[in-house]
Amino acid sequence: MAEEEESEINGGLASMDSTESRWVFQDEDDSEIEDDYDEDDDASQRTANTAAALDSEDEDDNAEQRLIRTGPRIDSFDVEALEVPGAVRNEYEDYSMGRRISLAFQTLGVVFGDVGTSPLYTFSVMFKKAPINGDEDVIGALSLVLYTLILIPLVKYVLVVLWANDDGEGGTFALYSLICRHAKVSLLPNQLPSDARISSFRLKVPSAELERSLKIKERLENSQALKKLLLMLVLAGTSMVIADGVITPAMSVTSAVSGLKVGVEAIEQDEVRMISVAFLVILFSVQKFGTSKVGLVVGPALFIWFCCLAGFGIYNLVKYDTSVLKAFNPVHIYYFFKRNTTKAWYCLGGCLLCATGSEAMFADLCYFSVRSVQLTFVFLVLPCLLLGYLGQAAYLMENPTLAEQAFFSSIPSGAFWPVFIVANVAALIASRAMTTATFSCIKQSTALGCFPRLKIIHTSRKFMGQIYIPVINWFLLAVCLVFVCCITSVDEIGNAYGIAELGVMMMTTILVTIVMLLIWQINIVIVLCFLVFFLGLELTFFSSVLWSVPDGSWIILVFAVIMFLIMYIWNYGSKLKYETEVKQKLSMDLMRELGSDLGTMRAPGIGLLYNELVKGIPAIFGHFLTTLPAIHSMIIFVCIKYVPVPVVPQSERFLFRRVCPKSYHIFRCIARYGYKDVRKENHQTFEQLLIESLEKFIRREAQERSLESDGDGDTDSEDLSGSRVLIAPNGSVYSLGVPLLSEFRDTSKPILEASTSEEVRPVLPPADPAMSDTEHSLERELSFIRKAKESGVVYLLGHGDIRARKDSWFIKKLVINYFYAFLRKNCRRGIANLSVPHSNLMQVGMTYMV
Repeated sequence: MAEEEESEINGGLASMDSTESRWVFQDEDDSEIEDDYDEDDDASQRTANTAAALDSEDEDDNAEQRLIRTGPRIDSFDVEALEVPGAVRNEYEDYSMGRRISLAFQTLGVVFGDVGTSPLYTFSVMFKKAPINGDEDVIGALSLVLYTLILIPLVKYVLVVLWANDDGEGGTFALYSLICRHAKVSLLPNQLPSDARISSFRLKVPSAELERSLKIKERLENSQALKKLLLMLVLAGTSMVIADGVITPAMSVTSAVSGLKVGVEAIEQDEVRMISVAFLVILFSVQKFGTSKVGLVVGPALFIWFCCLAGFGIYNLVKYDTSVLKAFNPVHIYYFFKRNTTKAWYCLGGCLLCATGSEAMFADLCYFSVRSVQLTFVFLVLPCLLLGYLGQAAYLMENPTLAEQAFFSSIPSGAFWPVFIVANVAALIASRAMTTATFSCIKQSTALGCFPRLKIIHTSRKFMGQIYIPVINWFLLAVCLVFVCCITSVDEIGNAYGIAELGVMMMTTILVTIVMLLIWQINIVIVLCFLVFFLGLELTFFSSVLWSVPDGSWIILVFAVIMFLIMYIWNYGSKLKYETEVKQKLSMDLMRELGSDLGTMRAPGIGLLYNELVKGIPAIFGHFLTTLPAIHSMIIFVCIKYVPVPVVPQSERFLFRRVCPKSYHIFRCIARYGYKDVRKENHQTFEQLLIESLEKFIRREAQERSLESDGDGDTDSEDLSGSRVLIAPNGSVYSLGVPLLSEFRDTSKPILEASTSEEVRPVLPPADPAMSDTEHSLERELSFIRKAKESGVVYLLGHGDIRARKDSWFIKKLVINYFYAFLRKNCRRGIANLSVPHSNLMQVGMTYMV
C-alpha cells in the first residue's frame, strides 16, 4: 500500500508500468528498429563478420522526428542489450514497519540534529536585530517562526522535495543526475544511447503536459548556454552545501557552549570559544566511525533532546502565558511588520534559522528512506519544535530583557545543567547532519565529473550510501576552526548561516521545478505556484541576510566561491581533455595498415589499456606501440564510466564490442558504475568479471552470426533491420545486433522472464556446415582468451595531461596550466580502487595541447 501511495504522489507523478505500451521518438527515415554501428569501425566490422554494435557514434540530432507507439518494453537498465528486468529498487522499500520505525529513530541522530537545535539560537538572533518593545513583538516573531517551520521544512521539503529523489539519493547533484537521465544536458561529451536506456525517459501517452515536457527537453538539449547555466546552478548549490558543512558545526556548538554564560556568570567569550574548538575537534574525529554506528548511539540522545524541547515548552506555556497560542493566526505577522518595519525585515535572516537543516533532510536521504524521514518529522520533530518555540515565547512575554539567551534562560534552575549537557550533545550531533550531507554531495559530484577524485571510505557493509571522506572531513574541520576563531559573535555566525542555507534552498527550488516540468509532467499551474511562492519567499529572506555580508558573512561567501571554482575548473578541464582525446584518436585506416601484429611483436597476455574514451581508439595506444618493444596478444580498451544512475547491477557492469577484425584480438569494454556504486573489488575479481563478460559477448556474437546465416544464408550481410531482430510473444520487437551480457532461458517465453545465468540455445539446423565452422571458430577464440589470461594481465595506464596552447588567453593558461594541473596532480587515480600490484602496471605519459 505504501508503494502505491509513493507512486501516486511521485509525479502525477507515476510512470507507466514496464509491461504497458509507451510512446517513443522515431526518425522519419528510420526503420522500425534503430541499430546503428560505429562509422569508424564499419569496414572492419564487415571484415570480421560481426554483428556486434555498442552504440551509434554519430546520431542525427537534426533529423525530423515523430512520436510512435511501441509494444511493451522491459523496464531494465539496457533495453538494447535485452538485460533482465528488475531495475534496482530502493534498499529500504521492503522493510517491515518495525524496521522502518528503527530507521526513523536513527534519523534523529543523522538528519534532524540540525533543525532540532535551532531553538538554541533562533530567537536570540531575531531579537538582536528587532528588540522586544511589547508583547505583540513576541507574538509576531513567534508567528513568523511557526509559519516558516510549516512552509519550508514541512510543505516544501517533506511533502514535495523528498519525492524528487533519485532512487533514494537526495541533494542537488541527485537532482542534476535525474535531469541528465531525461535530457542530454551534461557538458561532458561521453554520453551514449545505451546510457539513456539504463534508466530511460519513461514517457506517458500524449497529453499537453507531455508535449510541454518534450519541448523543454529539446530546448535544454539544443542550448549550450542553458546547459552551462544549469551546471552552474548545480555547482553553486553544491558549494553552498559544503559551506553549510562548515557553518553548521560552528553555529550549533558555539550556541550550545554559550549557555555557560547563563550558568556561570564569570565565563568569558574567549573561554567559550576555546571550549567550542575542543568540541569541534572531537566531533570531526568521530566522523570516521560511520553514520549507522553513530546514529544508533546518538539517536537516544536526540530523542531525549526533543523530549526536553516539548516538556519545557509545555512547562513554560502553563507557567507564564498561554496567550502566545494566538501566534497561529498569521495576521500577527502583519502586525509585527507594521510595528517594526525595517527592523522586522532585518530579523527575517534570524527567523530563517528555525528552518536550517531542511536541506539536510534531502541531502542525507541516501542514508534512510523517504517514509522514515517523513514519519519522524511529522509525528516527532515538528510537534516538539513548535512546543519548544511556544514555550520560549511564553517565557519572553514576562522576561523580555533575557532574549539574548532565550533558550537557556527559560530552563528552570534545577534542570539547567542536565539540559545544558543534553543541548551540547545535541549540538555535536547536529553538526554531523550537514557534514554527512557534504560527503554525499561530493561523492555524487565526483562520479558525475565535477569534483576531483578523493579517497572514499564506506562505513557500512549493508548500506552503500554511508560514506566518509577523510580529506574533506579534516578540511572542513580546519575551515570551521578558522571561522570560529575569526567571528566572535553568534549573531554574525547566524548571518553567514542564513546565506549558505538560502543559497542551497533556492537552487533546490529551481531544480525541483525543472523536475516537475520535465519528469513529473504535472499541471503547469501547480508548477508555477510552487516556483513563484517558494522562490519568492526565499528571495525575501535572502534580501534580508544580504545586508549582513559586511559584518563577517563574507567569509562564508568567499569559501563557497572557492569551492565553486574548484568544481567548475575540474569540469572545464575534464571536458577539454576528453574533447581533445576524441579529436586525436587513431583512425581505423591506420590500424588496417599496421595489420594484425600492429607493426610490432605480440607477446602472450592481456593488456588492459585504461582510458576515458567510450568510442574510438585512444591516441595513447599509439604511444604504447611506439614506446614498447612488444604489445600483448590481446588488448582491451577499458573505460571506467560513471553513468547518471544511482546503481548499475553487477550483471550489467560491462559492455563490449570488437574494435578491429577478429585477427587483431582488440576489444573495447565500458565498465559502467552508478554514482552510488561501491568500487571495492580487487584487481583479481575485476579481471575475472571482465573475462567472463568477454566470453559471454563472444558466444553471443557467434550465435548472432549463426542466426544470420540461418535466416538469409549470407554471412557478410549487414542488414541490421531485416533478420537480426527478436519478436517477443508480448509484441515487443528488439534488435539482436548488440552485445549482450545476460541470456534468456527460452526464446519461446516472454523477455520479462530473462535470466542472467543461462546461455541462449537457439534451435539451429544440425546439418548446416556453416554451423560447424562457427563452433570451431568460437572455440579457437575462447581458447586464445584463456591462454592469454594464463600468461598474465597487465594494466596499461596512459596519463594524459593537458596544456594550454601558447596563443591561448592568459586566463585559460592560468586555469589549465596551473589550477587544473594542480587538482589533477593531487587527486586520486581511478585505478587506485583496484589495488593493482606495481609489477602489473605499465604507465606512459602524454601531453595534449588544448
